Amino acid sequence: MSTFPDRDRTALVVIDVQNNVVADAYLREETIGNINELVKRARESGAPVVWVQHSDEEMEVGSADWEIVPELSPAAEEPVIQKIYGDSFEGTNLEAVLASAGVGRLFVSGAESDACIRSTVHGAFTRGYDVTLVSDAHTTSDMTEWGAPAPEVAISHINLYWQFQGAPGRTAAVVSTQDVDFRS
Repeated sequence: MSTFPDRDRTALVVIDVQNNVVADAYLREETIGNINELVKRARESGAPVVWVQHSDEEMEVGSADWEIVPELSPAAEEPVIQKIYGDSFEGTNLEAVLASAGVGRLFVSGAESDACIRSTVHGAFTRGYDVTLVSDAHTTSDMTEWGAPAPEVAISHINLYWQFQGAPGRTAAVVSTQDVDFRS
């Protein structure tokens, strides 16, 4: 139902699950385990898996901090999008990659829930995608010292408000890992 009538495929987007980003993430192991399960199921169903990798002054390209965590591994044919902004579409070729694969629907996972995940789900939605946030496959670190809510509250809030988003010709949803269906 996305605004792309000729793009009926579904993709999994895995955002910023990098050593530095998730070093102290809330429920790190459980979240990475759920992302691993999603990647496995996407591959089995033939759905594209698209990886996103952030870089900045704290995570220079090629550094150990910048690397995707060892528990996850992009396949050789899976695109890895390099970004420097929160929204994974901004200043990247993500839109071109998804368009060439015929993708109009996204399942989103990764980190940080209250930064790059939030920016990307909004960015995808405003660009015309159907966007489903996987409730137990995104995480964030404790940023309370900067005035943010505790990680579990930030994650819960994003899951809550995303399910109530709406716009003409597209859908927003929140589902758990177990309820993800790449075929629909």
